[in-house]
Amino acid sequence: MSEVFDPVRIGIVSVSDRASTGVYEDKGLPALRDWLSRALKNPITFESRLIPDEQDHISAALIELVNAGCSLVLTTGGTGPAVRDVTPEATLAVSHKEMPGFGEQMRQISLKFVPTAILSRQVAVIRDKSLIINLPGQPKSIAETLEGLKDAEGQQLVSGIFAAVPYCVDLIGGPYLETRDEVCKAFRPKSAIRPIRTG
Repeated sequence: MSEVFDPVRIGIVSVSDRASTGVYEDKGLPALRDWLSRALKNPITFESRLIPDEQDHISAALIELVNAGCSLVLTTGGTGPAVRDVTPEATLAVSHKEMPGFGEQMRQISLKFVPTAILSRQVAVIRDKSLIINLPGQPKSIAETLEGLKDAEGQQLVSGIFAAVPYCVDLIGGPYLETRDEVCKAFRPKSAIRPIRTG
């Protein structure tokens, strides 16, 4: 008998003027796909978008992914202070609820590595039954903020933001996400933990 996991549809969005026009290869989407495939036990259907730094384009893509049934939407890129960085504005424009703790924790993690982390403006919001989170643009930073910091023995020093994602998705009516502890251990109150299902 094997364990049975809820299927999940996840939207992944890379925001980049240059990558979207083919000037250079996009690294954001492969990094998101790789990390999520390692972290989650659930069967995942990915909905991918590679779009320019245009606020209306980004907002439209987020709405489209939520309407397509993505319980989780992760964006990468466009969160700095530069003129073209408008991902947070586009995300807030489609928000029903803001979730400020995600952005606060991402900056705390990144500050362990670079003082310029205070320049990042990532936000997280809920729209309908979907959680939308802005992540940094670099693949290494994506993994660090999702996973957190571990010591040489693999002990968690600082929690990554993904530890809170499955319970948040539970609370907004999404599928039951189950993580691989060696990548990222999800935290749920005891009353919210579902027994293992087999089939």
